[in-house]
Amino acid sequence: MTAFPRRLAAAVFDLDGVLVDTARLHYRAWKRLADELGIPFDEKANEALKGVDRMRSLELVLSPSNHHFTPKERIALADRKNAWYRDEIYRLTPSDLFEGARETLQALRAAGLRTALASASKNAPLLLDRLGLRDAFDAVIDPGRIRHGKPAPDIFTAAAEALSALPGDCLGVEDSVAGILAIKSAGMWALGIGDPAILAQADRVLPHISSFKLRDFIAPAAQVADVR
Repeated sequence: MTAFPRRLAAAVFDLDGVLVDTARLHYRAWKRLADELGIPFDEKANEALKGVDRMRSLELVLSPSNHHFTPKERIALADRKNAWYRDEIYRLTPSDLFEGARETLQALRAAGLRTALASASKNAPLLLDRLGLRDAFDAVIDPGRIRHGKPAPDIFTAAAEALSALPGDCLGVEDSVAGILAIKSAGMWALGIGDPAILAQADRVLPHISSFKLRDFIAPAAQVADVR
C-alpha cells in the first residue's frame, strides 16, 4: 500500500462520480441524443466518456455513425445534449451528494489542506450551487481555459498553481482512467474512487468516497523519505 507524504498540502477533486453521481444524468442525455440520431449507445459506451470533455465525448458518441457532421452541426448537437443535462442538474439538491463527500471535504479543510475542483464539466459551478458546495473549495478550475483535457495533466497542474502547492504535495481524487492518468502526469498522488482493476494506475483505490480517512494518507515521519 502506498504511503503518502506527511507534508501533503492540498487535495484536488474531480466532481462527477467522486462527490456526486452525475454519470446517470450524462448517460440519459447522451442516450437521448444517440437515439434521436439512430446511433447505438449503451452504458458500456458511456464508460468511455468518464472524465472526458463535452466535445470529445460527442466525438465518441458519434463515432459509430457513417454520417459526416459539420463543425456547426457538432456544436449544435453538443448544445442540445447540454441543455437536457442542465435540466437534470436543476433537480439536484445537497441530499444528492455521495455519503461522506461533505465530511471528507470538511476534514481536509479542518486539517489545513487546501482544496480545488478540477472537473472537465463546464457545468461545475452550477453543480456546486445545487449541491451546496460553493464554499467547500479554495479554487475551482475553469475547464474552458484549459488547453488540453484529461488525460493531459493541464487541469491538475492549473489546480496546483491556483493553490500555490507543489504537485508532489497534492492528492488528486478521480473515478476515471483519464483522470488518474492526468493526475499522475501532473506529478500528483492519485486516489481512485471505484474499481481497482479499472483504476490500476492509481496509488490507492477506495470503493467510495465514504471510505476516505485522512489518517490513511499521512505517512509516519520515518516513511516520508521512502515515498519520495
